[in-house]
Amino acid sequence: QASGVTVNDEVIKVFNDMKVRKSSSTEDVKKRKKAVLFCLSDDKKKIVVEEGKWILVGDIGESVDDPYACFVKLLPLNDCRYGLYDATYETKESKKEDLVFIFCLVAPGIKKAPEGAPLKSKMIYASSKDAIKKKFTGIKHEWQVNGLDDIQDRATLADKLGGNVVVSLEGLPL
Repeated sequence: QASGVTVNDEVIKVFNDMKVRKSSSTEDVKKRKKAVLFCLSDDKKKIVVEEGKWILVGDIGESVDDPYACFVKLLPLNDCRYGLYDATYETKESKKEDLVFIFCLVAPGIKKAPEGAPLKSKMIYASSKDAIKKKFTGIKHEWQVNGLDDIQDRATLADKLGGNVVVSLEGLPL
């Protein structure tokens, strides 16, 4: 906790809800978050769930066709974020679901420009990454995104999930 930033309990609850997949009723599954963004509180002392910045499993096929593209659109154009994305993908052998911890260091909207996110914000997000990561136990995939080009291309995420063995992401062939 080098930056002195703490992780809000709601963040941990969201992570645990996304992680647990067993014995959920259909209704519970629909309410589970498929993707969510976390940001710094206004006083920059806590990492919190960003209000309204999530996609529910139940939204897919209703208001959301492509959950990955929808997730990318949730990202701000001029600041850093942490995110969790529950990726559904297929390899040549099997169908899989894995949580990915995403750390957007450079504001995605500005192509790798240092002036993308305010420097102070970038420094706090970078130095607080371990605080949130420590709470997300058992995450296999971590992805540091450094610009819009990085995250817009779903093949980059597929690569993080298993390289060239991944044949589709969210039901869409790569």
